Amino acid sequence: MEQRWWKRPSALPLALLVMALLIIVVGGSIRINDAGESCPEWPTCFGEWHFVVSEDEQATFWDANPDQVDSRGEDHRYTIFQIFVEWFHRLLVGIIAIPIIANSVISWKNRSRWGSGISTMAQTSAALLLVQASVGYITVRYDNADWTVALHLSLASIFASMLLWQWMAMRVQEGVKWTFLNAPKSFVQQHSKRSQAMMGAVGILLILGAWVSSSAGGQYNQSCSVGFPTGWPKCQGNILPSLDGPGIFIQLIHRSGALLVGLVLILGLSKLRTTTEGDEGAMSLTRTGEVVAGLWLLNVMVGGSYIVFAKIGDFPEWLSLLHLVIGVAAFLSAVFLVLSMRFAASHQSDSDGEAE
Repeated sequence: MEQRWWKRPSALPLALLVMALLIIVVGGSIRINDAGESCPEWPTCFGEWHFVVSEDEQATFWDANPDQVDSRGEDHRYTIFQIFVEWFHRLLVGIIAIPIIANSVISWKNRSRWGSGISTMAQTSAALLLVQASVGYITVRYDNADWTVALHLSLASIFASMLLWQWMAMRVQEGVKWTFLNAPKSFVQQHSKRSQAMMGAVGILLILGAWVSSSAGGQYNQSCSVGFPTGWPKCQGNILPSLDGPGIFIQLIHRSGALLVGLVLILGLSKLRTTTEGDEGAMSLTRTGEVVAGLWLLNVMVGGSYIVFAKIGDFPEWLSLLHLVIGVAAFLSAVFLVLSMRFAASHQSDSDGEAE
C-alpha cells in the first residue's frame, strides 16, 4: 500500500510549491492594494521590523530620509493594512527559506537514491530564492519600476516550476502510476517541441501582463478607456486606435500577445488531438493541453471583464488579482505538460532498456 502523501519524501517539494504559489498571490495583492512602496526600504518597513507604523511615524521617517520620498510625494501615507501586505510578503519569503535550505540539504544527502538531477534542482531552487530576495530589494529600490516587477514575477514562476519538476521527479521514482507515463514514444517525440512552444508562449504572456499592470504605476490599465465595447475589446472605441495616448501601445502589445498565444495554443492542441489514436497515455497529455488552453481562454475573459466592469479611476482590482492567479496557473499547467512529456519519454526509454 502506498504511503499517505504527507509521509512521502516528495511531500517537502510539494509543500514548498504550495507556499511559493501563496507568495505569488500575496505579491499580486501588494499591487492591487497599491502597497508597492509601503515599505520604502528593505528589509525593514519605515525603519521598523513590524507593520504597525502610524502616519506620524511615516512622516518622521520621510523627514529623516528625504532621499527615499514616495513616488506619490512626501505627503502620501499608507494604511496599516497596506504595510501589512508588503510586510507579510517578506515574512513568507523569510519563512520559506528554512525548508528550502532543508530541501537542498536532504536532496544532497540522498543523491545516491534520488539522483544528482534532483539534488541539483533543489540546490538551484535555494540559490534562486536568494536571487529573488535580491530582486525584491531592487524592486523596492526602484519604486516598483515595470521591469523590476516583471523580473520579480518571472523569477517567482521559474522558482515554482523548479519545485514542480522536483516533486514530479520524486513521485516518478516513488513509483507513481500516472497514465501519461505510458504515452507512445512516437507521440511524445512528435509533440515535445510543440509543448515547449506552448509553455514559452504562455510564459511570455505572463511577463507582458506584469509589464502592463506595473507600467506608470498601473495607470496604463485605463489607457484604452473602460466599458464595453469602448474599452474592450476595442481601445478608445476603435479596433485600431491612435498610438498617441499614454500606455495605448503597451496595452495593444499585451492584447495582441494574448491573441498570438491563443493561436499557438489552439494549433498545438489541435495537433495533439489528431494524433492520440485512442491511447490513454496520449489522451492524458492532450487533456493537460486542453487545461492550458482553457485557462488561457478563461483569463482572456477575466482580463476583458476587468476593463468592462471598471469605471475611470475605479477598477475592480480583485479581478486583476484573479487575472494574475489564472495566468500563473496557465503557465504552470504548460510547464506540467512539458515535464510530463519529458518523464514519459524517460519512462519509455527505461522500459525499452528493461525489455532488452
